[in-house]
Amino acid sequence: MRSADNPSPTRRAVIAGSAGVLALSILPAGAIAETSDLMEAIKRVGNGVAPKAGRVTLKIPELAENGNAVGMTVEVQSPMTAADHVKTIHILSEKNPLVDVVRFHLGPRAGRARVATNIRLATTQRVVALAEMSDGSVWQGDANVIVTLAACVDAG
Repeated sequence: MRSADNPSPTRRAVIAGSAGVLALSILPAGAIAETSDLMEAIKRVGNGVAPKAGRVTLKIPELAENGNAVGMTVEVQSPMTAADHVKTIHILSEKNPLVDVVRFHLGPRAGRARVATNIRLATTQRVVALAEMSDGSVWQGDANVIVTLAACVDAG
């Protein structure tokens, strides 16, 4: 354990950091194409307009030991009234076989714009949450996740 007397990192922290460096060093050659797929999906959701930063909080672990079930929560700052509410929350992944992971449809009667689920992640990657609002604006939050045990190996 770390303590004030022993500032050196724990064995678990060293192993996790090493796994992250290893995962980043063996990224597949198609990673650039997959990133462009993510960018295309973001443009599609935003109808060609870049989403605005803010209002969307994506909570997901920085280090996922198993990509088969990674817990995450998305919360969007919105009054959730008939005039101003979240219509759809999109979860997109950079390197999964399918960029669109999940989509949640909400309305003003939802009370608050907060969703939680588990997702599968193929490998270390960036996860993006987009919120489509009733006024047509799109807001974005994102996070990078290091996955030590990959999931979603094939697209089938």
